[in-house]
Amino acid sequence: MSGQASGHPLPDAFSTDDFCQPTSCCCIAALLIASRMGYDFWCRLWRAMLQEIHLENYAVIERLSIEFSQGLNLLSGETGSGKSILVGALSLALGGRASTDLLRAGSDCATVAAVFQVPAGASLRRWQQEHGFERSDGEEIILRREIYLSGKSRLWLNDRPVTVAAVKALAPWLVEVHGQGEHAALSDPQAQLSLLDRFAQANDMLRKVAELHSRRGVIEAQIKELTLDEQERLRALDLAAFQARELDEARLEPGEDERLEEEKRRLSHLEKIRASAASAYRALYEDDHSATAQLAIAGRALEELRRYDVSIEPHLAPLLEAKTRAEEIAFFLRDYLKDLDAQPHRLEEVEDRLAQLDRLKRKYGKTLEEVLAYRERVKTQRTELESSSERRAELQRQLDAIHAEYRSAAEELSARRASAARRLEELTRGELAALGMEKTRFEVRFAAQDPGESGARGGPRGADSIEFMLSPNPGEELRPLRATASGGELSRFMLALRTVLGGAAGRTGNAQGSAAPTFIFDEVDAGIGGRVAEQVGRRLKHLARDTQVLCVTHLAQIACFADRHFYVEKAVRNGRTVTCAKALETEKERALELARMLSGSQITPEVLRHAAAMLEHAAQFTR
Repeated sequence: MSGQASGHPLPDAFSTDDFCQPTSCCCIAALLIASRMGYDFWCRLWRAMLQEIHLENYAVIERLSIEFSQGLNLLSGETGSGKSILVGALSLALGGRASTDLLRAGSDCATVAAVFQVPAGASLRRWQQEHGFERSDGEEIILRREIYLSGKSRLWLNDRPVTVAAVKALAPWLVEVHGQGEHAALSDPQAQLSLLDRFAQANDMLRKVAELHSRRGVIEAQIKELTLDEQERLRALDLAAFQARELDEARLEPGEDERLEEEKRRLSHLEKIRASAASAYRALYEDDHSATAQLAIAGRALEELRRYDVSIEPHLAPLLEAKTRAEEIAFFLRDYLKDLDAQPHRLEEVEDRLAQLDRLKRKYGKTLEEVLAYRERVKTQRTELESSSERRAELQRQLDAIHAEYRSAAEELSARRASAARRLEELTRGELAALGMEKTRFEVRFAAQDPGESGARGGPRGADSIEFMLSPNPGEELRPLRATASGGELSRFMLALRTVLGGAAGRTGNAQGSAAPTFIFDEVDAGIGGRVAEQVGRRLKHLARDTQVLCVTHLAQIACFADRHFYVEKAVRNGRTVTCAKALETEKERALELARMLSGSQITPEVLRHAAAMLEHAAQFTR
């Protein structure tokens, strides 16, 4: 790990010998965060970015960490030193296929961890919602993959277990890899269509087409509901009429069942209620020594007493009030007893009504409120069925109008795409020629469908299907991008395309609609050299102005354009082969590596001067 870039006193390259105790797999995430505390400020200034990768017991790597920067990051070194292993390790962290063959001999667990700084764009928020991760204004994403000797593997995202499928869904927003058989994001025709739309600046048209498609779908669903055969419509109408009649005749009232249950409880204990009420009535009024009789006697006594002692006056009124209240309660009980005697069959009526309500609740809803709501729905359904012909005709008129509008918008979008495709083809062919692929043919092939034809109605993105077609060699037929070219040719084509777009993904989002990913080019220098190699370097540098680029190269003509250069080498430590990576921080270190790339092990003063001149020339291009 290069400590100078972040101000940390860490060695430029390290392996197990640099530590007293080996780092536990479970502590890797903490190690990554702790080693980069001074790095966060600069990361916030840029777009989606791979900040660091850490490997442990992976292939020939015992322990290795590399901090990357924004711009063009170059990996160079002797053939077989492990440069492409680093690219493969990153793919593994992003959900690639795991195998026990990746474990370093003698180890039980291989670990790869990658740290990304990603702005929280709309697409990332959708991914977070779909997979249960919290949203925030900005995201530091730490992906960690462990492979065990047993053959099992596990993935973590910010120390939370996550599925391989979820990480694969996230990967296109983080990294786009080109070369050595990696599946590039732009080999997907849908992604190619998105890129063409951005190149055509067709966002407004796309929104209009998507809105019309959505409105058309809503009306079609409504028509489908109405478009029943006549026999089925009549059956549905009869059922709705029966249900509406049954519910209307029931004359339901909100809360009726609860009131009836309370009344049933009273009527079920009628004898006890009657006996208690009669006893209370007698005690209050009817008996010779009832409460009201006794209160009347007490009242007369106090009236007599007041004639002789006026202090009794305040107590006379409450006594008279108590007698009045006792009489009122007694009269209520008298009427209450008469009502009980007047409803001998009321319990039976209540039970019958409750049974009726229970039958309705079993058919139409768990509660009486749900039954009442169902009654309103069935009335609406009945009305719609009775007037379905008129409604269907009205909806069909609306659908015809919407479809005509959709067709016009889709045709306008197709014309914009066709014009943009021709410009994209021309500019890309020019870039390919500069990259030594002047005989390469590139075509954006359309398979348009008439949005007005039956069965070819178009979708939310219009009526076009496209495919990027490529023929790298004279005499070969154009074939789909995903089935064309070697790793190096494909990498150079992607570089040419990205150069034409001027970092379009960095300004408007990648093919998936997110912030710009990190672009990785492996084997981009296969089969080239000299002037073409310099052109590749210039275009990598141009692309890196808008986003982060990682490139594995053997050519000094490309490496001289690096913003950050790493030298990868193999060494023997304690009798074991290990891979190390050293950040080349000074111009002298970079010139030495360029000289090695130019002349091999025999580095002469002339080669060194040539390497220094290359760096100066590349710096002028940068300025």
